[in-house]
Amino acid sequence: MSGYSPEYGRQQSRSLTALLPLLVLLVAVLLVVQVWTLSSRGGLPARTLDPAAQPRPIAPAGDLADDEKAAIALFKQSSKSVVHITTREIQRDFLLNESEVEIGSGSGFIWDEKGHIVTNYHVVENADRFKVTLADQSSWDGVPIGVAPDRDVAVLRINAPADRLQPLLIGTSRDLDVGQKVFAIGNPFGLDQTLTTGIISGLGRQIKSRTGRVIDGVIQTDAAINPGNSGGPLLDSRGRLIGMNTAIYSPSGASVGIGFAIPVDTVQRVAPEILRHGRVIRPTLEAQYFPDSLMKRLGLTGVLIARVERGGAAANAGLKATRRTNEGDIQWGDLIVAVEGKPIETVDDLLTALEKHSVGDQVKLTVMRNLGTRQEQSLEVQVTLAAEQAE
Repeated sequence: MSGYSPEYGRQQSRSLTALLPLLVLLVAVLLVVQVWTLSSRGGLPARTLDPAAQPRPIAPAGDLADDEKAAIALFKQSSKSVVHITTREIQRDFLLNESEVEIGSGSGFIWDEKGHIVTNYHVVENADRFKVTLADQSSWDGVPIGVAPDRDVAVLRINAPADRLQPLLIGTSRDLDVGQKVFAIGNPFGLDQTLTTGIISGLGRQIKSRTGRVIDGVIQTDAAINPGNSGGPLLDSRGRLIGMNTAIYSPSGASVGIGFAIPVDTVQRVAPEILRHGRVIRPTLEAQYFPDSLMKRLGLTGVLIARVERGGAAANAGLKATRRTNEGDIQWGDLIVAVEGKPIETVDDLLTALEKHSVGDQVKLTVMRNLGTRQEQSLEVQVTLAAEQAE
């Protein structure tokens, strides 16, 4: 027969007593959470509007710093000379229908009031059509005048009236100093009329052109240069052209503070040549040379003459070509080791040294003759430079 057990009641009472601390802890936790929630809300009332709200008072601007004023004035003046270049390629389908496709864009600058525009060769490379947009947003068709791929320089011409054309002021690059402030204007990523500033980080750098030839005397800057800046001007603090922005060093493809500009002294030599002849007329010895790889295998330093053109500059100066003797042995030609006293190690060194002179100039070569024989000797030869023939 079932009924109430006193022992059972005592057990129930003991269980409730054991749970009491747990219940107290739970209530305390709930209270803490509620207090924290209210405090995090700041105890603010519901959202309210303020019909009398007004703009904040404007603080007086004061005067700009002198360097800011100078940068503003430089941009207002020099940006009028900077252009945006877009290039197009003509494509044909299988029915020979033609269409134009944009293939790239870059920058350039006004060279003179005749409408000549200077830019990088790699900006216009492989293009069929060129659109040049001036600072006033007027657009003009560009006509290619000529290119110098070895120096990454190209010249276009637009048929714009002279009153729309403001040529840049021209400076020099031979008297620059590391630490000097510089300004770059261009069209990075198609954003026209962009100004970036920095300093000259290094001088006398070397970069390679599209042809693989070395461009020397290059200016290094930390002014931000990005794709689209190519062909635009690098200016000194007086707004003078000191270089043409041409390349960046970047693992990502965007600016990391290492940009390069072709020195204006190089542009000053190349652009007039293109305007006069449609190309650069390079001075030459009218000779052919063995590749640098052979020099390494032979353990020689310098440029070894393979052959000379009959009646050419080298032949007229008495330079010797490589030939085979009647016995079938190789008799090496002259090894050019210096030009005007400056050591020469590679073919590129020789070509670069010659290009610092003009056609008709006399240059002094130091050569080693009769290599590998008892008659081996060093001698100096005067050569009158000839003009390289067009290909």
